[in-house]
Amino acid sequence: MEISSTITETEPQKFALPVDSEHKATEFHLFSAAAPHMRAFHLSWISFFSCFVSTFAAPPLLPIIRDNLNLTATDIGNAGVASVSGAVFARIAMGTACDLFGPRLASASLILLTAPAVYFTSIASSPISFLLVRFFTGFSLATFVSAQFWMSSMFSGPVVGTANGVAAGWGNLGGGATQLIMPLVFSLIRDIGAVKFTAWRIAFFIPALFQTLSAFAILIFGQDLPDGNYQRLQNSGNKQKDKFSRVFYHGITNYRGWILALTYGYCFGVELTVDNIIAEYFYDRFNLKLHTAGIIAASFGLANLVSRPAGGVLSDMMAKRFGMRGRLWALWAVQTLGGVFCTILGQVGSLTASIVVMIVFSVFVQAACGLTFGVVPFVSRRSLGVISGMTGGGGNVGAVLTQLIFFTGSKYSKETGITLMGVMIVCCTLPIFLIYFPQWGGMFCGPSLEKIATEEDYYLSEWSSKEQGKGLHQASLKFADNSRSERGRRVHSQTLSSNATPSANV
Repeated sequence: MEISSTITETEPQKFALPVDSEHKATEFHLFSAAAPHMRAFHLSWISFFSCFVSTFAAPPLLPIIRDNLNLTATDIGNAGVASVSGAVFARIAMGTACDLFGPRLASASLILLTAPAVYFTSIASSPISFLLVRFFTGFSLATFVSAQFWMSSMFSGPVVGTANGVAAGWGNLGGGATQLIMPLVFSLIRDIGAVKFTAWRIAFFIPALFQTLSAFAILIFGQDLPDGNYQRLQNSGNKQKDKFSRVFYHGITNYRGWILALTYGYCFGVELTVDNIIAEYFYDRFNLKLHTAGIIAASFGLANLVSRPAGGVLSDMMAKRFGMRGRLWALWAVQTLGGVFCTILGQVGSLTASIVVMIVFSVFVQAACGLTFGVVPFVSRRSLGVISGMTGGGGNVGAVLTQLIFFTGSKYSKETGITLMGVMIVCCTLPIFLIYFPQWGGMFCGPSLEKIATEEDYYLSEWSSKEQGKGLHQASLKFADNSRSERGRRVHSQTLSSNATPSANV
């Protein structure tokens, strides 16, 4: 896969990929490992993949674990909620940590801090201890925020949706891969000679080790920004250290971030919910074998191989032609269709039809996740991490609420819960209509005709006149210039025709 843009540059060659004035790559070469851009891409998705494997290692083995620990349906539901609730605040904190310390240290630190919880799963002996290890393991899902922040720091606007979509999609793939990995590891250990109640415990050492190794890989091979790590750039004076209070303030006061947090709660939040319930749903409803139910459940998560990246690619394609307004329309349409197919999934009663509808549903809901993070990088330049954390945290809030309402206890059958979850998706996607950028417009309105209607005005509004006098706004100024492509093809081509120069490697 290779996606390119036409951002202009005149700096001498320095990087393997063409870059813009911020040294962000303007092309995305999927099968390259060139430093620093593509190396950061591969480190981000692999580490996030490992965290997904760890967090959802338990669901495919639940039929065994519930017999060993005497778990009730309520215990299982509570543990599922716990696994995604911890990351709610962790994701917001991760966004702020990325803004202040960089994605490399932030992600590696969290991965190492949560790895012990995965190891401790092997010694869980009661419903409470099982809930606690799932709760603390779930904190690792906050690495999603660092992955998206990292990609937004490494790739320019015309390809940032693609980079974010592929990194997150391949990371989310862990939710499907673990449905295959854990039953297989369990079977191998049992075949070697371990009894089944011992085999599932030993199996958890595999995801725990994988997660630990991924953290060390980030520390050894990773780099925060195209020009280097945060600490080195700050020490050399090439990057100013921002104030936590101002970064946080400009993030939480931007209403667009809150809307995206809500809508993301019903695409990624739904994905997390389905990862927790789908194997048990097929196992119980259709009387399948554990391994068979795991394979079917895995197909939902494995769709991330193409579906979420496709959402990112679609976002960039729509932006190239229609600008930010195209990104918003595509997000609303795809996520709404995901809700429709989710509703249908809860209504079909045959195994074959359920599998087909589930796969179609997974494609749309996961593509909506990729489309969401085609919009997020443009909400704020100064508080990108906070906005990413808010949006990512919203995904976990949606998962927690959905599981508490529809899949905890016996109030609803799983098929009824899935149907109602689809209705929630459709309803909670409607607020996208309210997102409006004065310089680009919204779904129903064009750009503002008032004074504040340029990229520079929008992004520099996050900096006070005193801060601008110190030159702290320079990165935002460059980002504003590189964001002109969000006007759409017609307006952007008119801008380029007056002052365009050939693109070059820097």
